[in-house]
Amino acid sequence: MALGLTLLAGLSTGIGSAMAFFARRTSTRFLSISLGFSAGVMIYVSFVELLAEARHALQQTHGRIGGDYLTAGAFFGGLLVAALIDRLIPAHENPHEVRSVEQMCAEEQGGEAGERRLMRTGMLAAVAIAVHNFPEGIASFAAALSSPALGVSIAVAIAIHNIPEGIAVSVPIYYATGSRKKAFWYSFLSGLSEPVGALLGYALLAVVFSDAVMGSLLAGVAGVMVFISLDELFPAAREYGEPHLAIYGLIVGMAVMALSLLLVG
Repeated sequence: MALGLTLLAGLSTGIGSAMAFFARRTSTRFLSISLGFSAGVMIYVSFVELLAEARHALQQTHGRIGGDYLTAGAFFGGLLVAALIDRLIPAHENPHEVRSVEQMCAEEQGGEAGERRLMRTGMLAAVAIAVHNFPEGIASFAAALSSPALGVSIAVAIAIHNIPEGIAVSVPIYYATGSRKKAFWYSFLSGLSEPVGALLGYALLAVVFSDAVMGSLLAGVAGVMVFISLDELFPAAREYGEPHLAIYGLIVGMAVMALSLLLVG
């Protein structure tokens, strides 16, 4: 189940491809609300659920004070890992730097040189997404192992945030090659790094898997998701549409996450 959820979340980049090809213009209001919703889910679940579970697991093995310090350290370690990954990717090729479909289509102009530039942009965006999705795959996989209900919530949030990433890959490749099929498959396959990240992460940790490892992993995952939400999702939500729509989406995402945790609790 954990692997299946991670696979679905990663391959949702294909939805972005379909939106780019079959919508006349980008639905900026939809993207704004959706990305705000995804940020709300991630922020709420990170602070209310993941850190609480991580703290409980680490206190079982390291005592109250030691567990608290390790939880905080793993959380900020996750923030640092996410920040370093984001820093290593040039801004123009970063799929989280907001550009609408219309802006990317405008880059079609420029003849053969423009086509080469567009192809390079699309391919680099695919690589960037693969790098970004690696820790996200570990996040959704670890959460699903800890709690299936929690895994579903995180997988849905990650899937929503992967949709504009699919657009970032497919549109430049389509206008460079003229092939919808090629653009779709490059975008679709870029999401495979999410389940690959989940499997590699689990393979590396399976030998030493314990309450302490799970606690550290959950706290680190919380840090990764908070960084993604504050640095990428919420700013993108505000850029795509009206700022109020982004905050409404954020609040609704938190409310839905809170309600789902209460119902399964």
